[in-house]
Amino acid sequence: MKDGENQQLIPTAWRNTLRSIVEAFKGNNFQLIGIDGVRPISIEDAKRIARNIESYGVHLESLPDETWETSVCQWMGEYWDALIDLFTIEEGSSDLVLVVRVYEVAAGYEFVVHSVHVP
Repeated sequence: MKDGENQQLIPTAWRNTLRSIVEAFKGNNFQLIGIDGVRPISIEDAKRIARNIESYGVHLESLPDETWETSVCQWMGEYWDALIDLFTIEEGSSDLVLVVRVYEVAAGYEFVVHSVHVP
């Protein structure tokens, strides 16, 4: 739903792609090269995301189903802002958040990663 007033849970149609993004980060593919529907990011942004995760001092874990209980998105007029709660091996649910913009395109959706950080 395109509700510009209220946050919503992450649509099920997006979840596999978001899981693929986290798996790419776990495999040190911080530029997100080769993931269907995901726009690769610059070397500078990839390095920033890697540094943020490294500075936090943890190792990312694959997204468990409980991620979707607290992760949200909101329609911003031309795209959705999505905040995905990340999990780590060391602590389970962490303070790290994956920030993604999701655009509607002819083929479905395009995902543009903006950051991984502690809000």
